[in-house]
Amino acid sequence: MVTAIENNTKLVDAVTGATPLGVIKEGLQYGETMTEISSKIPSTIEMLFGFTGGSLGEMSAIALLLGGLYLIIRKVITWHIPVTLLASMAVITGVFWLINAEQYANPIIHLLSGGAILGAFYMATDLVTSPMTKKGMIIFAIGIGLITVLIRLFGAYPEGISFAILIMNAFVPLINKYFKPRRFGNKIKSKIV
Repeated sequence: MVTAIENNTKLVDAVTGATPLGVIKEGLQYGETMTEISSKIPSTIEMLFGFTGGSLGEMSAIALLLGGLYLIIRKVITWHIPVTLLASMAVITGVFWLINAEQYANPIIHLLSGGAILGAFYMATDLVTSPMTKKGMIIFAIGIGLITVLIRLFGAYPEGISFAILIMNAFVPLINKYFKPRRFGNKIKSKIV
């Protein structure tokens, strides 16, 4: 049976509402479990293919992933930041989910909702504000993943990727200082024995 609201939304161009992360955050604040909240948020397939409303990064995870893969293949970006960022988010949220699945969303929801994929492939990989070395990129990405999860789970906002990127951008000069790339034009001094 189709309700009147569902029937009327087929006639409009846009409908506003909370994003999946917002629904989860609000539901948990009011004492609901993830089992109860899961009926209110889109399924994994809907989030993957963009059959749901949401912010720019939530519209179609598969399209964002394909675009990111294209950038990696074309060597516009390297895989270090996006893969490490998403993996660190998955591991950290996975630990919380394994500890208490009724209090924390599963890692797939965290990766597909919000701006995680958009931030990982298109914002954090900015050539000007990201570290120069591969080790630096990995540390940078782990920091972004950790801060994002902390903001999502314990902060006031349901989303945290933008804040996390800005915070870690402030640490890029320090990361570059301790993980310096080899200078061009310098000869390696060899020992004469």
